[in-house]
Amino acid sequence: MAIAATAKLQEQFDAGLETRADFTIDQPRERYGAVDHAVWDQLYRRQMALLDGRACEAFIEGAQRIGLNVAHVPDFDAVSERLMAATGWRIVAVPGLVPDRIFFEHLANRRFPVTWWMRRPDQLDYLQEPDCFHDLFGHVPLLADPVFADAIHAYGRAALAVEDRALPLLARLYWYTVEFGLMRDADAKPGAAQGVKIYGAGIVSSKGESLYSVESAAPNRLAFDLDRVLRTRYRIDTFQKTYFVIDSFAQLFDALGAGIAARLADPEPLIAVEPHGAGDVLASDTVYTRGTREGWLADGDV
Repeated sequence: MAIAATAKLQEQFDAGLETRADFTIDQPRERYGAVDHAVWDQLYRRQMALLDGRACEAFIEGAQRIGLNVAHVPDFDAVSERLMAATGWRIVAVPGLVPDRIFFEHLANRRFPVTWWMRRPDQLDYLQEPDCFHDLFGHVPLLADPVFADAIHAYGRAALAVEDRALPLLARLYWYTVEFGLMRDADAKPGAAQGVKIYGAGIVSSKGESLYSVESAAPNRLAFDLDRVLRTRYRIDTFQKTYFVIDSFAQLFDALGAGIAARLADPEPLIAVEPHGAGDVLASDTVYTRGTREGWLADGDV
């Protein structure tokens, strides 16, 4: 979900690629060099090994089903063909972050925007904005799961009807679910990886946060509650202080569709109240893990 154009996006606009009104482009496969393909291969192999036992099975299965297990940057058309057969979704190439309303339009029409360019070798562990690996590896595998795919479609449709002043609320929901969500692991052994599995794209595409989110004692892990999430700030510069844990993708579907449509038909009650800090734990929360707060910054919540 985009908020504004960035310097990197402007760089892409200046690169001579034809960008359509909906921000889509044709994937410029001829612009990928040996380094780009090597970075994809390295990141894919590293993350899939790391996510074994940590990510939800739907993600692992989805990545293989749509053909991401190749030693080069995948062909978007080939991925789309497999994805269409699974859930009716396809991916579209974009130069980078796109405006919110255009992003929602794509989701509402079962199209997921994927940034075409790859990060550099010196950016394997951290990149300020989404690149091809984050978008394609992080987000797209779960779109092969019918319930998750329908949840993202419902989010796009509901978001189109929301007033601009409620966009920060939409951003919080997307951040704490699609980007940095965890789900309960019903089969977890006592004490194993905090009893949760990863599904959020910002986690699965990050080596550091893949480990931190499920194994560190520092963050809170709280049961997902829609109103609570809509009123909670988050971090864009560090690992999360709090992760919200869903029970299932069915719960996510309810929240991303009918849930926000009902809550944000009149967003004023949620906008008018002061949001909670990213690390707050409330008396009303269902707490799976109360964080030790080690390494937390005192300010910087957005």
